[in-house]
Amino acid sequence: MSLLKVYYEKEVIPKLIEKFKYANIMQVPKLGKIVLNMGLGEAIHNIKLLDSAVEELMIIAGQRPVITRAKKAIAAFKLRAGMPIGVMVTLRSKHMYDFFNKLVNIALPRVRDFRGVSGKALDGYGNYSLGIKEHIIFPEIDYDKIDKIKGLNISIVTTAKNDNEGRELLRLLGMPFRN
Repeated sequence: MSLLKVYYEKEVIPKLIEKFKYANIMQVPKLGKIVLNMGLGEAIHNIKLLDSAVEELMIIAGQRPVITRAKKAIAAFKLRAGMPIGVMVTLRSKHMYDFFNKLVNIALPRVRDFRGVSGKALDGYGNYSLGIKEHIIFPEIDYDKIDKIKGLNISIVTTAKNDNEGRELLRLLGMPFRN
């Protein structure tokens, strides 16, 4: 079992029950899944960019991503329906907890001039979205082998009913929110 999951069960659940007065332990919010997404608009012109993105996201996530394709054709962008334009991976259970631990404790502190993440990026249902401009903040990525610095979108899906519960869950798990 992941260390973060053990910490969640031993430390976070009692604090959430105390703060929100849950009647049952099953009401306590938890992490559902984490979705990592790299949108690559330049992949229309340079298909090799897509292969490198798959490899890099696989190294970051620990699991092979799928290639996402365009649903509609957009003539202004020279995009046809079905063309590959990104990669994404969904993490659950052990991979999810391991990635969250790595994100909070290793990757985010490596961001230049980091003062914390915004507390306003919750969607109203306790889910949190985070955008990273440089995927090289993860220690597994070898800086010398990178052809282009890519952005990364991270969506953390929780079972919380509202933003307050979701924010408190993420804060107790170690997410560094800005004051």
